[in-house]
Amino acid sequence: MKQLIAFIALCLTINSTTHGQSTTRLSGKVTNAHSTPVAGSTVYLLNSNTGTISDDQGNFSFSNLPAGEYILQVSSIGYATVYKDIVIKGGENESLTVQLPEAGVQLDAVWVSAQKREELLQRVPLSITALSSRQVQQYRLWNSNELTTIVPNLYSANSGDDRNVTSIRGVTTTSYDPAVATYIDGVNQFGLDTYIATLFDIERIEVLRGPQGTLYGRNAMGGVINIITKQPSNSTNGFAELSFGNYNQQRYSLGLRAPLIKNKLFLGVAGLYDKRDGFYTNEFNNSSFDKQNSFTGNYYLKYIAGGHWDFTMNVKHHNNRNNGAFTLVNGVDEALKNPFILNQNAVAKMVDDIFNSSLMVKYAGSSFNFSSQTAWQSNHRYYDKPLDGDFSPIDGVTIINNYGNDWNNVKVFTQEFKFSSPASSVSRLKWTAGSYLFHQDNPVKQNTHFGNDAMLLGAPDVNFGLINTTKAKSSGVAFFGQLSYAVNKKLDIIGGLRYDYEHKNYNVLGEYQKDPNPNPIFETRPDTSASANFSAVSPKLGLAYKLSANSNAFATYSRGYRTGGFTQLSSDPSQPPLYPYKPEYSNNIELGIKNNLCNDRLRLNAALFLTLVNDAQVPTLVLPDAITVTRNAGKLTSKGIELEMSSTPVKGLQADYNFGYTDATYKTLKLSQNGSTVDLDGKRQVFTPDVTSMLALQYGFDLGSKQQWKLVVRGEWLYTGKQYFDLSNNISQDGYSLFNTRFGVSFKKVELMFWGRNLADKKYIAYAYDFGAVHLGNPKTYGVTLIGRF
Repeated sequence: MKQLIAFIALCLTINSTTHGQSTTRLSGKVTNAHSTPVAGSTVYLLNSNTGTISDDQGNFSFSNLPAGEYILQVSSIGYATVYKDIVIKGGENESLTVQLPEAGVQLDAVWVSAQKREELLQRVPLSITALSSRQVQQYRLWNSNELTTIVPNLYSANSGDDRNVTSIRGVTTTSYDPAVATYIDGVNQFGLDTYIATLFDIERIEVLRGPQGTLYGRNAMGGVINIITKQPSNSTNGFAELSFGNYNQQRYSLGLRAPLIKNKLFLGVAGLYDKRDGFYTNEFNNSSFDKQNSFTGNYYLKYIAGGHWDFTMNVKHHNNRNNGAFTLVNGVDEALKNPFILNQNAVAKMVDDIFNSSLMVKYAGSSFNFSSQTAWQSNHRYYDKPLDGDFSPIDGVTIINNYGNDWNNVKVFTQEFKFSSPASSVSRLKWTAGSYLFHQDNPVKQNTHFGNDAMLLGAPDVNFGLINTTKAKSSGVAFFGQLSYAVNKKLDIIGGLRYDYEHKNYNVLGEYQKDPNPNPIFETRPDTSASANFSAVSPKLGLAYKLSANSNAFATYSRGYRTGGFTQLSSDPSQPPLYPYKPEYSNNIELGIKNNLCNDRLRLNAALFLTLVNDAQVPTLVLPDAITVTRNAGKLTSKGIELEMSSTPVKGLQADYNFGYTDATYKTLKLSQNGSTVDLDGKRQVFTPDVTSMLALQYGFDLGSKQQWKLVVRGEWLYTGKQYFDLSNNISQDGYSLFNTRFGVSFKKVELMFWGRNLADKKYIAYAYDFGAVHLGNPKTYGVTLIGRF
């Protein structure tokens, strides 16, 4: 702690001595390529709370700006986003003209907050894919699992319970502690339970590939997904969206952002109602299975106090009702022979209520910037009736977990404090430092019930239940710092360090109850408790070199980790409860290059990586409890290459292409099965396609001379290479291609688009459990979307 305080004090001293206190006025004009003023453009200074809207003549201005170096962002509907580096000298008024090219003439410039400060994508020495709001709509992304192949070497699948299992570069999520961290508006979606995967009203999505332990800490060993939604400003704007498709797909979305008090108080409200019939048919009762019905809300209240402070309150909620969770079929052959047909005698509705809230406080000063983010998350997830646990028509095993609000209701509190160098700093040193703390309460109660036909599955008796309860609590604290130092105009040195500490406490109880209720409950496992501490040091070192004005290269070493924990209580007497497993660590070496070419008409990025994972956490699903038992059982090596290209070769045509190759193999992997050791050395990692690739072509052209009507045609090819779903590599899916399209017309701020996904109706395995239960990827879907903006 003392070292961190000293580090912050040193950085503040350097910045205060190298940064002048005189202020000036910046004014400008926004025009198009024909020098016509562009009214209503958003003008913003990165890493500050300073932003405005151009007036009817395209004019804008900022007052009382400290002298220094800034990055100015200008964007407007129908135009490509541009950035300008500007230098403001103390006491001298500055003026400039910003010319916006039409959308489709050149690529949008993109800024990201990947390193917890706002920077231009092409200048950040990291492998990052960034999708703008416009791109999210073009790809028709409604759920984060649809990022598969759009981001090289990323694979994300729904395991059947609306939790997304994500892998990046062979580092994959195999338990409730993810290996890829997800942040929504700066808040860590702490586990799979509190994660809102639905996408709407998105400003941008950033995907950081490779370990991000220094700035993000626990569970970011594979990478980070940053999702940023649109926030209110001085401009009154909004949208309404209607979508209809096959499977009775209906999606209604509405949003409004407006100033309540100009330059002071702003409100943002957005809501989404989404429903569809199931993709599956349940032969047992000849009904639609996996019907979805959800409502998602996102609400902002922002207040700017003076010129330096702003306060933002954000509330999100997601309420989903899935009538037919776990759309699983026993066996790969059966799933592909009779696709989207299953036979389950017990149909349960999964109730999923997620609530996330946060308060962000920001200070933008002349010597340093400061932010504080306080967040509270909760998720109550349960089945309204017994869930089929054997995925068959027999009365074998069902899962019961509806025990009221006190159980299966995860609660998480997080707090982050962060200091960083100011936006206007002219110092060679750019820095970020801070602290993070959390507390999680996760009480779980689950009854594995054995019915009339349980003995067909090997159970010793029928009509009884095994009730397992786990009370899990964890708390942690972290301190972190990262800096870059410009040795000269071309070379930057990067260094960072993070320390994480976590304390976990578990309490378990096992009980037996014979039908019918109420019969006496007998303890099968007495009340047992255990606790453990876990810690990790996550360094980062790197070099960034400016090859030219439009090309940057980097070389980095980084470390990530996934926290340790305890195995849960199961009915298998060979599995001791509360068996601790250690944290998992990844070390990554990466070389990369980023290029902006042909007057911003071509963007070409490439990276090579090598990742070594020690103490790999290897999960095994224990049946019939549906409980995962985890052990540290292996060492993994993952290496590969990534290529990303975007281009606007001619006006109106944009081409996006990426390629990713991953070779992720267990160098050592020893598992214990039925009292013997199984050697799985050399087996490939699960949920890791060897190749991912994507090509998207979109062409838009004006209809008529006034350029008010536009026709848009888009096609996408997505390829996912061969992958395995079990550690023995017995369950696999060969490489396959998916084809998507989107086409329609737009008029001013209204667009009508027709879309189709998986047009060839390819049948493929998206997820499989190691015991053979299979979940297929989505079938062919198509529909129409009407969007209006104001």
